[in-house]
Amino acid sequence: MRAEQIVLLLAAALAAGWVDAVVGGGGLLQLPALLLAGLSPVQALATNKTASIFGTASAAVTYARKTKLDRAVAVPAGALAVCAAGAGALSAALLSADVLKPLVMVVLLAVAAFVTLRPAFGVVPHPQLRIRARVAAAIVASGVFIAFYDGILGPGTGTFLLIAFTSILGMDFVHASATAKIINTGTNLGALLVFGAQGHVVWALGLGMAACNVAGAQIGARMALRRGAGFVRIVLLCVVTALVLRLGYDQFAG
Repeated sequence: MRAEQIVLLLAAALAAGWVDAVVGGGGLLQLPALLLAGLSPVQALATNKTASIFGTASAAVTYARKTKLDRAVAVPAGALAVCAAGAGALSAALLSADVLKPLVMVVLLAVAAFVTLRPAFGVVPHPQLRIRARVAAAIVASGVFIAFYDGILGPGTGTFLLIAFTSILGMDFVHASATAKIINTGTNLGALLVFGAQGHVVWALGLGMAACNVAGAQIGARMALRRGAGFVRIVLLCVVTALVLRLGYDQFAG
């Protein structure tokens, strides 16, 4: 691999760490960069998980130190996420990504429309929504369904977690993003265990990118905490738009 390709990958990992820490969706930057560098799709996905797990975990630690995490949701959902994402990674070869991409695009477009039309959504918390049934629903949605999706495909996982916690439990975007980092760490771990056992991870490259991902994640988490829910909302809309465009390009160009 040429020196300029390595520099590009390290820069992509730095930017991806920032995006993941604020709102999720860093794979939008890392995965294409890995593919352009010549890795196979499964190697790119596996190596992306290697870089992302370190950045996401470091962001989770920063959020935990600076804000209150909903541990009653984060801990059980995070544990479930390891298993569900691992199952998704094992199933990746059985289901074509082309089946899921149109559905993901529709969901992302609905998210963008909803957040745009409701400017107060996610800016002000609604603690009255946190009842036992909704807590259970949030755990299952994040720890099982979204985690399985991350293992089998991945783009937008952090964004889906953010929206799930905001809409189901009435969290503001900052606290939802903080809680999402715990589950996203679990999804990355579950998928990475499977990909690592299958021998798909390019470890030297993944660990080098992990260092840059951590640096980006620390900057992103601190910015989100300092600037608040309004800032996260703007980044969310930008990332959702970029994800839709990327998935649309993959769908129609393929």
